[in-house]
Amino acid sequence: MTEHIFELSEHTDSTVFYGINNSNIQLLKNLHPNLRLMARGHVVKVSGSDEEADRLIENIKKIERFCLDNNSLSEENIIEIVKGSEPVEIRFDNLILHGVNGKSIMARTANQQKLVKDFETNDLLFAIGPAGSGKTYTAIALAVRSLKNKEIKKIILSRPAVEAGEKLGFLPGDMKEKIDPYLQPLYDALQDMITPLKLKEYMENGTIQIAPLAFMRGRTLSDAVVILDEAQNTTTMQIKMFLTRMGLNAKMIVTGDMTQIDLPYQQKSGLIDALQVLKNVKGIAKVEFDVKDIVRHKLVQRIVEAYEKRPSLTHKGEQEKEEILVLKK
Repeated sequence: MTEHIFELSEHTDSTVFYGINNSNIQLLKNLHPNLRLMARGHVVKVSGSDEEADRLIENIKKIERFCLDNNSLSEENIIEIVKGSEPVEIRFDNLILHGVNGKSIMARTANQQKLVKDFETNDLLFAIGPAGSGKTYTAIALAVRSLKNKEIKKIILSRPAVEAGEKLGFLPGDMKEKIDPYLQPLYDALQDMITPLKLKEYMENGTIQIAPLAFMRGRTLSDAVVILDEAQNTTTMQIKMFLTRMGLNAKMIVTGDMTQIDLPYQQKSGLIDALQVLKNVKGIAKVEFDVKDIVRHKLVQRIVEAYEKRPSLTHKGEQEKEEILVLKK
C-alpha cells in the first residue's frame, strides 16, 4: 500500500474545498471505499493501490481547479468529476470571477468591460467616474482574479485618509482602528469575493495589504496589483509618490470621482494634475465611467444626474470645474 500526497494551492479555499464538516472529503471516501483518504490543512493523503490512488489524485486536481474557478463546490460537481464527465460551470458573458458562494462577479456595463479589457494591455489605468459606477469593485475583482491565477503574488489596496467634509477629531484605538473606517469600502468588496477565513489568512500573511496612502512612501511594489481608491483626494505630491512605487510585474489602477473632492479649499486634486501631466504617456489607459454605469439603487443614478445639472460645483469652485471639463475633451 503506497501513500500518495497532494498539496492544495495556497489560493484554494480549504473551507470550500473540504465542505461543511469535511462533507466533500467524506463523499470522496464513500466513492472510493478501497482507499484511505486523509485531509488536514492544505495536504490530502491517499493510501491504496497505485492505479486507483493515482486516478483519485487526478480527480482531486480537477476538483480543486473547479473550486478555484468557481469559488463553490457541490456534491453534484464532485460526482460528475469522479464519473469522468465535465461538471456544469456557471458561466456568463463578461464574467471576471466567482465570489463567495459562487456569486458571479461580472463586468456589467460597457465601461466596466473596457476596464477589464484595458487591464490586459496596460500596466497603469485610471478609472474615473461617479459613485456607484463599479470602478473600484471591478478593479478589486481584477486584482483577486490575477492573484488566483498566480499572475501576481499580492494585492495592495490604498486610500488617502481624508474626511468627507467632516471634522472627526481624534479617533480612538490603535493605528489599525484609526485607519480602518477610511478603508472599510475596500474590505466590503473583498468580503464579496473571498471567504472570511481565507481573507483573514491573506491579510495575516501579507498577500493582501490594505493601508492608507501615507504608508506607501519608500516602498517598491512588485509582483502585485496595486489599487489607489478615492484618488481625487490626493495632493499632487502624494499621487506622484504613489505612481513611482511601481515595480516589476506590477499593475496599478487609480480610481476616483472628480465631483467628490474633499481636500481643503483651493488645494488642487492630485488626480486632476496627474491626468493632465500623463495624458500623452504611452502604456497608460483611462476609462471614464458615467451615470449609465451606476449599478447601485436606481435612485443613485437620478441623484448624480441631478447634481450634474447644477450650474457649478459646490466644493472646488469654477477654476476646478473648468479643469475637469478640459480633461473630458
